[in-house]
Amino acid sequence: MYKKILLATDGSEHSKRAAENAIHIAKYSPNSKIDVVYVVDPDKVKSDVLKNWNSADIGEKHKDRIKDVERMAQEAGVSYKLTILHGDPGPVIVDYANKNNHEIVIIGSRGLNVLQEFVLGSVSHKVAKRANCPVLIVK
Repeated sequence: MYKKILLATDGSEHSKRAAENAIHIAKYSPNSKIDVVYVVDPDKVKSDVLKNWNSADIGEKHKDRIKDVERMAQEAGVSYKLTILHGDPGPVIVDYANKNNHEIVIIGSRGLNVLQEFVLGSVSHKVAKRANCPVLIVK
């Protein structure tokens, strides 16, 4: 069915459910590979630094957000790779999906920052409008 699956994750519960769907699709699509993408938003990094100014492990917090997805993929025995990108999540995910000819993008319907989504529009909505492939939005 789908060989090149892009899974956008941010560590939220919705993105973990999106990961479950991506893994399910990959298990039943021979020779498929999941490209797990985590986008580091520079605005969030700045606020993390200000909130945790004395913490040396801010980068570890970002890595921790994708550990669950990595564990799930390993346990399921599906092929995957991790990609960390930087920038505004919506446009960065769309650009990456389109340039790499992904066949489907799977993303959670809500991320970690609900207030930003309310004011600026959700990342999943931006991706669904602009990606050149089908987008599965998981609640």
